Amino acid sequence: MSESAAGRRPKIPESVLVVIHTPQREVLLIERADRPGYWQSVTGSKDDTDEPLVRTCVREVAEETGIAIGDGGDVPLSALRDWGLANVYEIYPVWRHRYASGVTHNTEHVFGLTVPRGIAVTLNPREHLRFEWLPWREAADRCFSPSNAEAILQLPHFLPDPPPEDRRP
Repeated sequence: MSESAAGRRPKIPESVLVVIHTPQREVLLIERADRPGYWQSVTGSKDDTDEPLVRTCVREVAEETGIAIGDGGDVPLSALRDWGLANVYEIYPVWRHRYASGVTHNTEHVFGLTVPRGIAVTLNPREHLRFEWLPWREAADRCFSPSNAEAILQLPHFLPDPPPEDRRP
């Protein structure tokens, strides 16, 4: 793979979007450090073309939130679920320099990660400024990315109804 202008390998235009949520449908959003006011779920590109998507999810969630998935982690691997959704979208021009010349579109695979309420979140300050837990509809409204908002709106299709005592108006 050729090197980008910054001396790094170009990003692979295949990524994951991980909607981190509680059983009560509260969604974790993180604010981008390079674009204050841009709120999103965990996203990240594959490190190499052969990297399994689940491995990309595990790596990106740990890097961006400090939440460890799998053996000895904060949540079991079974809490990560492939939603079977993929979005193909045009890469925002401000971020195209990270990709090989001529790459304009990315394929994003959507996953959900169920975590317990109160799980510790530790942001990477180079990537994100703040985090918030929001009810799923509010979280969708806060996202700058239409595909991220649409993924969050799919959350009820992948979760059973929360217990009555945990429902929010």
